[in-house]
Order: sequence, then structure tokens, then C-alpha cells
Amino acid sequence: MTTYRLRVNGAEHAVDADPDTPLLYVLRNDLGLNGAKFGCGLGQCGACTVTLGGASVMSCLVPVSAVGARPVGTVEGLGSTSRPGVLQQAFIDEQAAQCGYCIAGMLMRADSLLARHPAPTDAQIRQHMQTNLCRCGTHMRILRAVRRAAAALGAGTSGARPSGGKA
Repeated sequence: MTTYRLRVNGAEHAVDADPDTPLLYVLRNDLGLNGAKFGCGLGQCGACTVTLGGASVMSCLVPVSAVGARPVGTVEGLGSTSRPGVLQQAFIDEQAAQCGYCIAGMLMRADSLLARHPAPTDAQIRQHMQTNLCRCGTHMRILRAVRRAAAALGAGTSGARPSGGKA
């Protein structure tokens, strides 16, 4: 066991873990952040997507030892049930979630896109989001939600970044 210092959603944490423990397990089991889901365990579905240093990554594939000083962002850092962030509100408004299993990963992938491209084209949204899968087939609603969030952020709605810069 090794002690790792992680910055998650703007808060510092010290966790004891084996170096090869997936970041997903540390987030869920040690920090109680259950938004990122275990889907395939192979980095093929995106249910476990978080941001690492601003880039979206499949946390089931990232060993905790590889995190280093890069900040980690999870869906819990985007907002809350009572105060959803701009991106979360766009997903609510577009009814982008059906079963909800993929949504945390979709939100985090969209967060990393909007942080880099505040006004993405439809082609950029499709390309960036294609890595994450939705078994319920709400992809079109998800794309509309990302467009809605980009428009809201461009109009100056609270915060320059979807995550409010907490990642």
C-alpha cells in the first residue's frame, strides 16, 4: 500500500491504495464518489469517464499511481441535485438520461469538450462524444444537451466552465 495525494473536485484527499488500483475504485470505494460507474472494465463504454488534468479519461483504465498532481474531476463536482451546473441543467432540460447509467460519463466527456471548445461544431461534439456509449439510445438528446450547454455558457450563464473550474 502507498499513500497517494489526490485533488478531486477541488478538494485534497489522501488515500492508501496499491499502485495498480484503478482510479475508478479509489473514487468509489475510498472517496464515496459514486457518479462514475463500472461498466465494461475495458475502457470501451465510457460509464467510468472522469476528467484528469482537464482531459476525459476512462477511470477503469487509469491506475491511481498514474494520477500524480493532475486534478481529477467527477460528476459530483459539476453541481448538485438542488443546484445543477449549466451542463447538468442542459441534460435535464433535454431529458438526455433514460436509465442514467452512462450519464455521469457523458457529462464528464462533455465537460472536457466544452472546456477546450466553448462553441463546438456539431461535428466536434459528435467526434468527442462518440467514445461513450448509451445503451438506451439517447445519443441525439445528449448531443442537443451539449449544444444547449455551449449556448448557455456562451451567453454568460454562471461560470466560464461547465465545472466552474473545479476539475
